Amino acid sequence: MKYEKQMMLLKKVQEIQFVAVELNLYLDTHPCDQDALNDFNCAVEMLKKFKDQYECEYGPLINFGHGGMSGEPWQWAQGPWPWEL
Repeated sequence: MKYEKQMMLLKKVQEIQFVAVELNLYLDTHPCDQDALNDFNCAVEMLKKFKDQYECEYGPLINFGHGGMSGEPWQWAQGPWPWEL
């Protein structure tokens, strides 16, 4: 498949995002759970690593926010976009 490696990395980003959101929701109601807080911090660190790797290899995941400044040409318009994989 043409985009197999890209899709695998995107799936990893999505999986870790899911874990981070779930832990975030849990911590909203259990703010003193140190194990959950450690897991959340680990997930956030892993998420940054995989997002940075994805954006370095394939371009931005979103058009603003997480990524840095855009290079030339405008990188957001370069395909395929994450939802087109």
